[in-house]
Amino acid sequence: MKQILIIGSGFAGLNAAKVLAGGKNVGITLIDRNNYHLFQPLLYQVATAGLSPAEIAVPIRSLFASYANVRVFQGEVIDIAPNDNLVHTDIGEFYYDYLILACGARHFYFGNAAWEEFAPGLKTVEQAVEIRRRILSAFEKAETISDMQEKSRLLTFLIVGGGSTGVELAGAIAELSRFTFARDFRNIDPTMARIILVEAGPRILPTFSEGLSAAARVALERLGVHVWTSRKVARIDREKVTIDGETVAAATILWAAGIQASGLNRFLGGTLDPMGRIIVEPDLSLKEHNHIFVVGDQAHVARQQGRPLPAIAPVALQQGRFVARNLLREIKGRKRKSFHYKDKGQLTTIGRKKAVMEFGGIELQGFWAWMAWLVVHIYYLMGFKNRLFVLLQWTISYLNYEKGARLIVRKNWRFYGPEKEKDG
Repeated sequence: MKQILIIGSGFAGLNAAKVLAGGKNVGITLIDRNNYHLFQPLLYQVATAGLSPAEIAVPIRSLFASYANVRVFQGEVIDIAPNDNLVHTDIGEFYYDYLILACGARHFYFGNAAWEEFAPGLKTVEQAVEIRRRILSAFEKAETISDMQEKSRLLTFLIVGGGSTGVELAGAIAELSRFTFARDFRNIDPTMARIILVEAGPRILPTFSEGLSAAARVALERLGVHVWTSRKVARIDREKVTIDGETVAAATILWAAGIQASGLNRFLGGTLDPMGRIIVEPDLSLKEHNHIFVVGDQAHVARQQGRPLPAIAPVALQQGRFVARNLLREIKGRKRKSFHYKDKGQLTTIGRKKAVMEFGGIELQGFWAWMAWLVVHIYYLMGFKNRLFVLLQWTISYLNYEKGARLIVRKNWRFYGPEKEKDG
């Protein structure tokens, strides 16, 4: 029996495991630092109080409970020894015949790692909950003070990066302030909330057509978002951002500007691109170690145009399934195939009934693009219960702009013993 080790349970790793779980003469071990699969495209909804974390995540073990040949472990990789077919983790050593690395990417601050404390990115549940805490706390504090300058700082939200994540965050925060909070707070004028989206390039959503990029900008500006393009961030501090010599005071600063592949690539000995992704062969294996496959945001896969495939969920999903099927072919004695990406287009939502979509030369914007976005995201959510909860939450939000996950979870907490509990 061939032992296949998968590191990472994102879209690539999870879909590889699902295909392999139905195979014969294979044993699958899946390791992830978390015990759940996270639907990252909807993290911004958690960050802006639209959804709770449990509605976009599902325990990994529950997905493979009926497969006797699949083992699941929560652990973190410490080292990889390609020549020995071993992976060292904080829970022990794991031998493999084939290794699939699908560890994704993390945020990159272009040599300014200190900025992360002041401007968190949005890749994990912990980051989403922290962003939600900062956004909601800013409104709560603004409700209690009379100093207009301080109130203005608290109600300024600055997002760095005009890609899909930045656009979705900006639109969601704008709707939160203009509609939801306008009814709930008494001392806040919702028009005072200043949402600024900063993009270093000439336009937002640079991977979309110029027409859809312009449409997205108009939709954001109608929501009250200030879109600054061709503007570079020079410095980020705890309460302010310096942009081309101009200083903007902001209580909430969010990062959506750059990513870097998992640091595990440094153990593999291959060539890395500027984003830290390792260059792989046409079958997604490593040139020097053809029993190791790297997929998703961790891999540099060239397209016919010469540019690498983008770090998006459809790419990772297709690569995970492809590698699994290729391995099953090889185990049966058949020749491996080369990976070819089937472009499923791209979608970005801007707010209620507002989205942009590209697919096979077709461009859509507005309500029908938003409906397509809704259907796609519901379809790809894991588990019937998750789909049902998300659909219910979105229906409520659509009808009355209500946000049901507006909990402020304190960043630092202490355990109070029985004596304190008695004191109340």
